[in-house]
Amino acid sequence: MATNTNVLVIGSGPTGLGAAARLHQLERKFGSNLPPYLLVDAAPEAGGLACTDVTAEGFLFDLGGHVIFSHFDFFDGLIDKACGTDTWNTHQRVSYVWMKNRWIPYPFQNNISCLDVDDQVKCLTGLVEAKTLTSTATSKPANFAEWIDRVMGPGINDLFMRPYNFKVWAYPTSEMQCSWLGERVATADVTKAITNVLNNTVAGGWGPNAVFRFPKEGGTGGIWKNVASKCVPQDRQRYNSKVVGIDVKGKKVEFSDGSTCSYTSLLSTMPLDVTLRMVGASLGEPSLSQCNTWASALRYSSTHVIGLGIRGVNPHDTKCWLYYPEDDCPFYRCTVFSHYAEGNCPPPDAVLPSLRRADPSLPFDSSPLPGPYWSLMLEVSESSSHKPVDSKTILEETIRGCISTTLLPPDAEIVSTYHRRIEHGYPTPHVNRDGVLEGALPFLKSHDIWSRGRFGSWKYEVANQDHSTMLGVEAVDNILFGAREFTLNYCSLVNERGKKYTDMKYD
Repeated sequence: MATNTNVLVIGSGPTGLGAAARLHQLERKFGSNLPPYLLVDAAPEAGGLACTDVTAEGFLFDLGGHVIFSHFDFFDGLIDKACGTDTWNTHQRVSYVWMKNRWIPYPFQNNISCLDVDDQVKCLTGLVEAKTLTSTATSKPANFAEWIDRVMGPGINDLFMRPYNFKVWAYPTSEMQCSWLGERVATADVTKAITNVLNNTVAGGWGPNAVFRFPKEGGTGGIWKNVASKCVPQDRQRYNSKVVGIDVKGKKVEFSDGSTCSYTSLLSTMPLDVTLRMVGASLGEPSLSQCNTWASALRYSSTHVIGLGIRGVNPHDTKCWLYYPEDDCPFYRCTVFSHYAEGNCPPPDAVLPSLRRADPSLPFDSSPLPGPYWSLMLEVSESSSHKPVDSKTILEETIRGCISTTLLPPDAEIVSTYHRRIEHGYPTPHVNRDGVLEGALPFLKSHDIWSRGRFGSWKYEVANQDHSTMLGVEAVDNILFGAREFTLNYCSLVNERGKKYTDMKYD
């Protein structure tokens, strides 16, 4: 079967749905004068990397620690149109770092007053050294490791930044560049740090997600299902359609079932390395070698998402997400997912059998019993070159880590488990990344291919859900009108702290 369209959008995550919603908004404005469009996805339903899975027992788990906060009026209007304005919980972020058997308020670098005196001295000495080093530096940091040393010093680097970031990225900080940082990493103020230590006080919240929203029902994936059903016509969406090839010269996409779709402009949210290999194979030499070189230079980590459904009352109060830099557990982050919404767990009167105790050596009664229930969602990174993970054992390793970090008591009743491995989890801001993007993205665009999104444009600094949505929206405006793609090209300006962009709205 062969179809054709003007704008073909590959992928129904936030970027693809942002693009399709913008196309429908313009279609309502311009009517039949707007060229036709189509959104396709390999999955059976919308969501992409922002989807939510449900276990057999009724526990919801996102593909990672997603929360809703926004830099854009358009994004706010889109999800409120799709979900309504009274379907959200609003939370104050409560986050901690678990280190040396204690909770340290996040961000760590602003709360070294909570450390032992010896570690306080190391951190403060390092901060003073860093301030001196920064004032005399004549060049920019060569990589993330050097940036940390210049901004925070060796004390904070050794205690937290280096081990934690390796657990997150599965790459050493010396292999990562530092232009991506922006809102992602809090800097350290030596004066405030000394004042907090002397006064034995802690710093307040930091960052754009200090207050965030979360759906009362359906998890993060429910947001994007609603966008797909309410903001994009159903006849402009096609699922279970896996792209296996791109005929660049013929401007045609090939699907796994043998069907094809011709296009004038292609907006792809597939991982950039995958798109480049398809394009290279279509064009042949010399483009094949160049595309493969670009694709091979890109680095990413895979993510294991582990979910645990537990019978009982959540013992962690209002904690939201928690960080783990040490090697007493395999995960780098834990989210108390039941805290976000009651709908993330089965109702208290649901009758479920116990699967096990957290400590498998302890006896348990498998007789079905009612709740209440609560849940944890944990993330483990993997890279083949630096940090391998055994998928067969990671669930058990994670549960043991929950006991060793006091997330679970040994006798906790586990009633549901979940494990999903995501091949493309984090787009690594590797030291070679920008050189690849400067060549690859314009090359693809010269062939009428806009590669956009968390992995499509490979820019982690604009990879939140609001950013990703706007990457799709702005790509559509660039395709149709030649408009500037602000989010893609001006990441630092987009992420200026506290700024909200009101120039474009969804209605």
